[in-house]
Amino acid sequence: MKTLPSSIAASLIVCLLAAPCAATAFDDPLPAPVAAALAQAGLPPESFGAIAIPQTFWARTWQHRADVPMQPGSAMKVITTIVALDLLGPNHRGRTELHISGAVNNGVLDGDLVLVGGADPDFGLPALWQLLFELRQRGVHTIGGGLVLDRTLFRPARIDVGLPPFDNAPEWPYNVIPDALMLGGNLMGLALSSADSGTITARLVPPLDGVSVDASGVALNDSACADWDDHWLPPRVGETSPGQWRIALQGGFPRRCEAQASLQLLDRNVITERQVRAVWASLGGRFAGAPGAVREAALPAGAQRIAQHLSRPWGEVLRHMNKASDNPQTRLLFLQLGVAAMAANPRMSTQQLAQREVQRWFDDKRIDRDGLVMDNGSGLSRSERIAPRTMAHALEAALDGPHAPELLMSLPLAGVDGTMRRRLKGTRAEGWARLKTGTLKNVTALAGTVRDTRGDTWVVAAFINHDDAAALAKGRPALDALIEWVANSGARWR
Repeated sequence: MKTLPSSIAASLIVCLLAAPCAATAFDDPLPAPVAAALAQAGLPPESFGAIAIPQTFWARTWQHRADVPMQPGSAMKVITTIVALDLLGPNHRGRTELHISGAVNNGVLDGDLVLVGGADPDFGLPALWQLLFELRQRGVHTIGGGLVLDRTLFRPARIDVGLPPFDNAPEWPYNVIPDALMLGGNLMGLALSSADSGTITARLVPPLDGVSVDASGVALNDSACADWDDHWLPPRVGETSPGQWRIALQGGFPRRCEAQASLQLLDRNVITERQVRAVWASLGGRFAGAPGAVREAALPAGAQRIAQHLSRPWGEVLRHMNKASDNPQTRLLFLQLGVAAMAANPRMSTQQLAQREVQRWFDDKRIDRDGLVMDNGSGLSRSERIAPRTMAHALEAALDGPHAPELLMSLPLAGVDGTMRRRLKGTRAEGWARLKTGTLKNVTALAGTVRDTRGDTWVVAAFINHDDAAALAKGRPALDALIEWVANSGARWR
């Protein structure tokens, strides 16, 4: 437990007892293990920024370039988590509603089926089945109109439209840009299998009306099945005729292998409409119109709500979000920070309003946010920046707040789970350090808490920004060396 109300007060007392306060403006020497790891990786000390703040009186802060704004990668999810817990609360939920527009006569809906998105992170095919089952229970068997998708909770409703892809793999789940209606994460399931004969089978899960998959362009290879996606190439997707789509797979696939993936291969409206059709058909229902009758619009006046699905509280969703470093879920949560202010600020996007809410949180906590740049809150961004000290002070504020258990529960545990499950095994940090990782092509980072040999807690934020930071995980040994050094009480003031 922290024995003083803030790290600032603790630093002041340390200054009075031991050293001139002006000394805190200078970098401390790099710990020998950290310096050695950086040198071995060919990374200059200037690429490394870090701070370790003790949450106890009998130690002092260690820092190196702690006030330099840097790219944190997915470690920025810590900030989104902290602010959302404070402003929305751990019991905040998303929802999805099913409405009908029109009258029902003899089991036929003379109108449209309407799905209303409410930023529901748990809305998948099972939840869709439950909503449509309720409609069948009311005697409806035929939808006379089409499907209406209400994504208007956010402004604009489709941030993804016209936005350049982050990298050359836009089909993978980490690249999904969320909106208010996320059926299955706006992804489609793909199952692949190969036999010794050279046959490759590809199918959609579930099968989608009017969408075919062609695996004839995939070559078999002798790589390990676990590495099946190493030779994956982005598929070619085209509309062969109105409402008919063909997905042509490319690249290589291992022999005697089975694999499944959820991918972003078609426009989300097409995916959603075909999945709704598939689930409705499984319940014995039918659409009178042909596939393709889907449009985006606000909920029509007079529409009747049939059922709704509530997500788990975000305090629970955070566990997966941070341990698995889920970008779409984080971006979905970040956007919700701006929803409440939309009506009063009609000219600002939901994302801009969310950015403003984060800034307001830092100001309310009186934490210097100089150099802070928030984009989408997930760290999957070229522009997001934060100084290690700013990150650490935000963590300190969270640990002093009522939602510290929810935050700590969500962070990967060193050597145990999430993105830290293979790191720091066999060290004093294993099972004790709770750290959010961050990785981009030029970034590797850690932020969270570390417990030392005396049982005292340290808040640590450490970033490496360099063109080779993430290449073959070159920067990770230096970060792990810092965590181990802190865990071994190397940063304790004497």
